[in-house]
Amino acid sequence: MTRLQELRKERGYTQIKMQMLTGIDQSDYSKLENGKRYYTFEQLRRIALALDTSMDYLAGLTDEKRPYPRRLL
Repeated sequence: MTRLQELRKERGYTQIKMQMLTGIDQSDYSKLENGKRYYTFEQLRRIALALDTSMDYLAGLTDEKRPYPRRLL
């Protein structure tokens, strides 16, 4: 199971719910989860925000699931 799929299931989200949260089509999201397609920067950012994690965690650069503190704009 990929980190992406693991986080989604931990939160109780379906791929359809992720589509609603990120704006990424469900079929494209499924390909991202299964490694059949690479993320764009924007997709990775949207997914990290929806799953409350960091882009580094999703990319496998860290094992820390918690996101970095965010700046208020």
